[in-house]
Amino acid sequence: MTGTSHRESAVDRIKQRVEEKAARRAAAKAAEEEAARHPDQDADRPPNGAPSEQVLPGVHAEKPTQIPLKGWKQIVKRAWAENKADNMPIIAGGVAFFGFLAVFPALIAVISIYGLVASPQSVAKQVESLSKQLPQDAASLIETQLKSITENAGGALTVGLIISILAALWSASGGVNNMITAINLAYDEVETRNTVKLRLLSLALTLGGILFFLLTIGLVAVVPAVLNALPLGIFGTILAQVVRWVLLLAIMAGSLAVLYRVAPDRDAPKFRWVSLGSIVVTVVWAIVSLLFSLYVNNFGSYDKTYGAIAGVIVLMLWLYITCYLILLGAEINAETEHQTARDTTEGHPQPMGSRDATVADTLPDPPEPTKESAKSA
Repeated sequence: MTGTSHRESAVDRIKQRVEEKAARRAAAKAAEEEAARHPDQDADRPPNGAPSEQVLPGVHAEKPTQIPLKGWKQIVKRAWAENKADNMPIIAGGVAFFGFLAVFPALIAVISIYGLVASPQSVAKQVESLSKQLPQDAASLIETQLKSITENAGGALTVGLIISILAALWSASGGVNNMITAINLAYDEVETRNTVKLRLLSLALTLGGILFFLLTIGLVAVVPAVLNALPLGIFGTILAQVVRWVLLLAIMAGSLAVLYRVAPDRDAPKFRWVSLGSIVVTVVWAIVSLLFSLYVNNFGSYDKTYGAIAGVIVLMLWLYITCYLILLGAEINAETEHQTARDTTEGHPQPMGSRDATVADTLPDPPEPTKESAKSA
């Protein structure tokens, strides 16, 4: 009986959140229609009873750069507390597992699509050049799978190839679907989109990920060969290499900003409210990935501990780190929006409570996490 009551209470809580979201969405639609008829320049002013600038620094901020240092301290503390309250370390493990299952279908899709304009063998060589940035065990695993894929790949567009690409995209989108669910949790949103719409979004993000991967291949594997053929000199070559890696990180930050903007089931935030978390995550991810690769290649003993599956373990760990940092970035973005009373969503400014976004419709109470707020989270 106890188990039954727990299940019923959990269902009731989800049902209540869905009903609250439906009410917010209806209020947001009515407010938007009213704003279109009678524009109000101060529609997104702080509501009555809102904390002062001294209590909640940045409450009047129209963009993240207007939030003072004291406000950022509150944001970081709340983001870390929410990260633990939402069990993101555990959720990141689940997302990484499904991401691992999606890696090789994604490679099949990449090689099949790219192989229409280039030979599968040349595509595989370029992917291998990219995978060499990973720890050796993980790179070896990917290279082995690439060899298996290219042995059965063809360059002609046939019905069988189309079916293979669609099946690979469908499998890979499953991992993206789990990432969308996790980002919804970070933004305190309940998923209300229907299955078809959600799967189409997952497929679109999967295709976007493949495009990002192809651009990455170009910057990591193709550009060096072009630079070597040009008479740039030592200084020019070094400068070009620096620009190449900066462009790679910029593309990744932009891709994460798009993910944070479209994944949550809410009114889309303005890009400036998702860009900061994307940049922070990208920089931290690059540093952590480099340190992890150095550790695995020089100090780790995964091959002795895990034997033949060492490559699988290392790749899983790297995916876990990546997923965890992406979800932490979502928490940072969410709490950054939470810090201001200004409307952070696209469209006409709406008053709080009518924005169809939990973190944009409320202010943090209390501004800094406490034991009591952690228990109620």
